[in-house]
Amino acid sequence: MSMLRWTIVDTGKATAEKNMSIDAELLEHSFSLKGPILHLYDWEKPSATYGHFLDPYQFIQRDAASKLGLQLARRPTGGGMIFHLTDLAFSMIVPAGHPGYSINVLDNYAFVNQLVIEAVKRFTNDQIRPELLSCEPEVRGSVCKHFCMAKPTKFDVMLGARKVGGGAQRRTRHGFLHQGSISLGLPPIHLLSEVLISQEGLIDAMQSVTYALLPAQLSEEELKEARRRMAQLLIGVVSEK
Repeated sequence: MSMLRWTIVDTGKATAEKNMSIDAELLEHSFSLKGPILHLYDWEKPSATYGHFLDPYQFIQRDAASKLGLQLARRPTGGGMIFHLTDLAFSMIVPAGHPGYSINVLDNYAFVNQLVIEAVKRFTNDQIRPELLSCEPEVRGSVCKHFCMAKPTKFDVMLGARKVGGGAQRRTRHGFLHQGSISLGLPPIHLLSEVLISQEGLIDAMQSVTYALLPAQLSEEELKEARRRMAQLLIGVVSEK
């Protein structure tokens, strides 16, 4: 198999912890990969993931999360917390022998998010043309820096000042794991209000910083279809590379 050829792995619905453990295992075995992997998956219940070094219960009310059925899981990558309520989550594992792999983490972000940009353009029939964020903006507040969709970072996928997609990475000498998210809708404010300990303008930041590709309130079926379509477009993009 050519190092340029992508393998598509769709593991379907699982708990948040299971989804993250699959990614960790794929990265662990990246030394044996013949080419890059696009890992697609879905969530058994409403979920949120958080960076490897973050304590989620500094920001999330444990009892409220449990009551609402919100599953939390630690990512094998870094970064802040993200709610997987109205996004498409995906992962890419790129082995060190692939031309998309670099020892420079920002180069790896740019490589993955250029693929995301192409998928987003196709999703909107070329009606929007997002770009990579060229420089790190100022953080709105001390809490916002811990939430991915309230804090754009360099080489995120942006439409103007609003974030369409981002991700977190972990690199080893054998390859890198990129765990990405593409915003399809805005997370429900009522859920955020119930689970967040200290809001400090956080909800407003998430609403104003995030660019939702489908800004109207999504039904469960509409969200399912949007995720399916975006996933198929992402498959199409990587398959052409």
